Amino acid sequence: MKELPVLETDNTVDFAPYVQKFKALADEQRLQIMNILTRRGKTCVCDLVDDMNLSQSKLSYHLKILLKADLIHKETKGTWSYYWIKEETVNALLSEELCCLFKPSGQ
Repeated sequence: MKELPVLETDNTVDFAPYVQKFKALADEQRLQIMNILTRRGKTCVCDLVDDMNLSQSKLSYHLKILLKADLIHKETKGTWSYYWIKEETVNALLSEELCCLFKPSGQ
């Protein structure tokens, strides 16, 4: 396993940008949505309704939270909306930089 450097912090790290993202991911249904979008790429909301076995209103609620957290993209074509993962945001959450803020010294 690759050894990652520990980032020294002086309690000035601004975690606010991460709070909303992690709160959005702290829900099993939203994680399932993210997983579907990761596997499929751009997906119509009509397909997500079937896959998730959720009402349109509940699915819209979860998608709104993921959008607000900047975790997914949305494109509307006519009456249909399509969603896909915002890779740059997800990659930042999974990055070595963020992981090293929580890695104990000496490991």
